Amino acid sequence: MIGKQNAIQRFILRIAMMRPITGFFASKLHRIDGMVLKLTKGKHTLSEIVGWPIIQVTMIGAKTGETYTLPLLGLFDDDKIALIASSFGRQHNPGWYYNLREHPKCQVHLSGHTQTYIARETDGDEREKYWQMAVSYYKGYDAYKIRAAHRKIPVLVLEPG
Repeated sequence: MIGKQNAIQRFILRIAMMRPITGFFASKLHRIDGMVLKLTKGKHTLSEIVGWPIIQVTMIGAKTGETYTLPLLGLFDDDKIALIASSFGRQHNPGWYYNLREHPKCQVHLSGHTQTYIARETDGDEREKYWQMAVSYYKGYDAYKIRAAHRKIPVLVLEPG
């Protein structure tokens, strides 16, 4: 699902890795993508400009028990989807990470199709495999790892369930 990025996309990604840019978009990008998804009836996101494969994940909130749908970057590995809980290198893991840990059953919406998945956290060689996949696609994850050195960035895998 991840294709080669063109020169313009690579340029935008280099800019996106800069700390001030990341700081601005960290708390806003999922909201912007959510608005664009609504406006385009679930067909497009702002993140597509850089070639990021965005999926919509419907999950149950860990604290609230309410249902949430969030646009997230998904890394595809056959029928599995990896999610990197980098939170742009911020101090804490993103809220969706805690939601999926507490309630691993979720729905993934992509290209007009919905499928049930079960989330689980990876470790060891499997975590490293998906981490390297993420870094090979977006070098910003290395910067996020440095910024979030006080925590190990979680890597989750969604498997059909």
